[in-house]
Amino acid sequence: MNVSDHTNRTNTITETPLSVHFLTESAYQAAQAFIASGTAANTVRSYRSALTYWSAWLHLRFGIALGDGSLPDTVVMQFVLDHLARPLPDGGWAHMLPPTVDMALVNAKAKSKAGALAFNTVSHRLAVLSKWHQINQWPSPTESSEVKILLREARKAQSRQGIQVRKKTALVLEPLQALLATCTDGIRGVRDRALLLLAWSGGGRRRSEVVGLRVTDVRQLDDDTWLYALGTTKTDTGGMRREKLLRGPAARALGAWLAAAPATSGPLFRRMYKGNKVGIRALSADQIARIVQRRAALAGLDGDWAAHSLRSGFVTEAGRQDVPLGQVMAMTEHHSVGTVMGYFQAGSLLESKATQLLSQLDTSGVDAVDVPDSGEQEPHQP
Repeated sequence: MNVSDHTNRTNTITETPLSVHFLTESAYQAAQAFIASGTAANTVRSYRSALTYWSAWLHLRFGIALGDGSLPDTVVMQFVLDHLARPLPDGGWAHMLPPTVDMALVNAKAKSKAGALAFNTVSHRLAVLSKWHQINQWPSPTESSEVKILLREARKAQSRQGIQVRKKTALVLEPLQALLATCTDGIRGVRDRALLLLAWSGGGRRRSEVVGLRVTDVRQLDDDTWLYALGTTKTDTGGMRREKLLRGPAARALGAWLAAAPATSGPLFRRMYKGNKVGIRALSADQIARIVQRRAALAGLDGDWAAHSLRSGFVTEAGRQDVPLGQVMAMTEHHSVGTVMGYFQAGSLLESKATQLLSQLDTSGVDAVDVPDSGEQEPHQP
């Protein structure tokens, strides 16, 4: 074949050149599919819920639809003012969402109850809106300096009034032992004990990581040692398998669970049904939280318990026992030192010598100290 023949043949099969600046509709849909399939199921649900709320609020408040185009930052500022409570001079609190709109959102089941939202909830919905704009290749209104200043000052105002960003109670060693002590209810207790110990001792695993484990992801080295493998997680999306170690009570609890409910495939932690029957379906992420809450209630523990209590508790306890931060992060797979340090420092301070400077002070006579006479006398009684 000569050069001219090859050129003619190439020209007959070449399609219309693509634009270097825009994706075709099919390529855009393919990109969207990658984004959706690469996002954790819990994240997808939270995004869907937030976008549903945005859609309802925009319709009721402005008569516009989500998706018509980029929103201006003034709309986002109104959203913040509508949903974050601000202190009033008389000591009360107020937010700008009209009561009729508030109740309409409740009636539409976009909102669970009337009233202001927590700062964390508003921040999450702003983050989802930003992601929505990013996906649609629109400039995000949440990045404007006015929105950022408003959020910062709103948080300061709430903090000064005693409203703090709430964190789940950390499940350190003592409450963990109390939870484990309740796991005496047959095979359900065997499962819950193995689950709690793997999630905690195995590096403070997220609930999505726990429910994603398969029977084929674990292998036994000896009676006191197991390995379990993680694949794609929230912070490691590459999918490369990484093995983590389970030792001692956690390893023995896992062995006991697999002996009580043997399986060669399928999810590692499965649902239970009436009559202590072990099913074949995996636990859901919400069920992990309910297991922690149920065991905490059985143990009579006060606190705001959730699945995240296992992760924060592991890090807090590691700081308490003076485990090097690098070793902790190797287990938890935190990428940000700042994220993990809050819990780690809280734990390390429990054993810090800096908090025990008065331990040698002799206070044996404090209660017996005479109070000097102020010079005041009781009025003379007739």
